[in-house]
Amino acid sequence: MMTNLFSVFDPCTGIFSLNWVSVMIFPFLFPKKFWFLKNKNMILFDLILNKLHLELISLMKYNGMSLIMLSMFIMILFNNFMGLLPYIFTASSHLVFSLSLALPMWMGFMIYGWINNTNHMFMHLVPIGTPSILMPFMVMIETISNLIRPGSLAVRLTANMIAGHLLMSLLGNNANNSFMVMSCMIMFMILMIFETAVTIIQSYVFMTLMNLYSSEV
Repeated sequence: MMTNLFSVFDPCTGIFSLNWVSVMIFPFLFPKKFWFLKNKNMILFDLILNKLHLELISLMKYNGMSLIMLSMFIMILFNNFMGLLPYIFTASSHLVFSLSLALPMWMGFMIYGWINNTNHMFMHLVPIGTPSILMPFMVMIETISNLIRPGSLAVRLTANMIAGHLLMSLLGNNANNSFMVMSCMIMFMILMIFETAVTIIQSYVFMTLMNLYSSEV
């Protein structure tokens, strides 16, 4: 049962699988005038990005990081939203997608920090005010928590995106009569509103946590 349930999210559809093309197809879904002419949608979008930019620069100390974080936010957000549409491949519900975003950026921050700010990185391993007897344990704990950061980011995004789809699949499989169909339709509408909120929140959380990790370097 669980094998059939999870096979819905299998990214492989054959030798010529084009599912992963959906990761970068969202810019082509808008007409060219959408990107060059000011309209109400673009004004609202710019306002949101400016607010996020001000929040990001309050934590980071490196110029240009805001552009990277906002680009990652937009990419995850569009992929999350596209996953809500019928017959559209949800790339963000796979660890391959989320880990490919989290791991290279985290490794880049770590390599840069340990090469250029070695003393500063060592200071993060022992919080201020730690008793001397607990310092070896704190180094181990902080090292492990640092190593699992990209995995926790990837699993958080993947798990939250796949949870709603799994719930919808379970509800749809149990609709055996007209009463159950009507009940499932009501539940589906509620879940779609909830999933829409999750797509925005998870994109924001991924961007914010990655920005926090970069501010520690």
